[in-house]
Amino acid sequence: MENPQPVWRHLTTIALIAVSGSIDGAHAAPFVPSDDAQVLERLSERNTPQYRQLRALQAASASAPGDLSRATALAAAHIRIAHQEGDPRYLGYAQSALAPWWRDPNAPTPVLVLRANIRQSLHDFDGAVADLGIVLQREPRNAQALLTRATVRTVQGKYIDARSDCTVLAEAAPEIYVVICLAAIDSVTGRARLASESLARALSTLSRIDAASRAYAETTLAEIAHRIGDIAAQAHFAAALQADPRDLYLIGAYSDWLLDQGRYADVIPLVIKETRVDPLVLRLGLAQQALQRPDTEATIRALRAQFDASRARGDVVHRREEARFELHLGRNPGKALVLARENWNVQREPADLRILAEAAAATGDADALATVRRWLAETGLEYRAVTERAAAAAGNPAK
Repeated sequence: MENPQPVWRHLTTIALIAVSGSIDGAHAAPFVPSDDAQVLERLSERNTPQYRQLRALQAASASAPGDLSRATALAAAHIRIAHQEGDPRYLGYAQSALAPWWRDPNAPTPVLVLRANIRQSLHDFDGAVADLGIVLQREPRNAQALLTRATVRTVQGKYIDARSDCTVLAEAAPEIYVVICLAAIDSVTGRARLASESLARALSTLSRIDAASRAYAETTLAEIAHRIGDIAAQAHFAAALQADPRDLYLIGAYSDWLLDQGRYADVIPLVIKETRVDPLVLRLGLAQQALQRPDTEATIRALRAQFDASRARGDVVHRREEARFELHLGRNPGKALVLARENWNVQREPADLRILAEAAAATGDADALATVRRWLAETGLEYRAVTERAAAAAGNPAK
């Protein structure tokens, strides 16, 4: 078996997995095979290095069932592909690779780290944090666990706990990861410009920053600029795309900025080749609708069928996207508000607050608007679109 890559090469990938739940499980909850002999997928037509490596790892694991190192190497490869390709089936394959330890509360540390990544991808954030907590009891300076837990806690809006993990991370990881970790928290707690300045300074002064780390940092800078209305967002998105043009989370974030800028025609070529990924199809539909294109209705029907199918399976990973769909494409603000509230109970990123604010404003729901204003006041979040929407809705109380 090939030696695993250095831990630092995985840190950014793992952190991006944690923050990109809205893009990850592209279609459904992962399928977990019931039989080790079951054919999962024919890969003969895929001859890229990562798929050749995957086939080698599959063969190695099959030749030694129950071998921890081979099983975790295979699971890690499946997780990487799941997030690179936006294909949740590979999360199921990863879970299958870890089957001997999946339900073990005292599983080996490598299993716990991988299991936490799969769980957070399914929005089981508490389960992920619990697994990472066990890891950090054993290894208090496990950099992967610290960065992943900090990121998950940031998604949950638990900023004090997240900052504590970032602080310990300073003793275990290169400086760029610590700067990104802290900037992600500062940017949503009233220190957006400070976060942007510190992260930009790190990018310009620190040496040996790999492409994945640079893409992650530039995406963070772009999102901060988007929220506060800074025109620098364009340059940061461009830099991030240059570093990693296939990052699905980045493509979604850039599409959202383009939509806010009224650059609808620019969205379509960005996402048109990613129609396997429902959140990006949503951006496609929003752009098509704004341009009054005749293919809008076909996109709406496809999205509705997919969301209905996901609901029927009990898969609720894409509540945020479904809420946006119902509000802007489905023309059903009441349903959008229900979904936005359900989503807010699970994750509390700026995008989650925005759809809650938009749905609350559309329905005139005073309680939901109060939730939005309270969060803005308590956290100091600087998000122009949300602030303006909440202010505009002040004179539109619930009937």
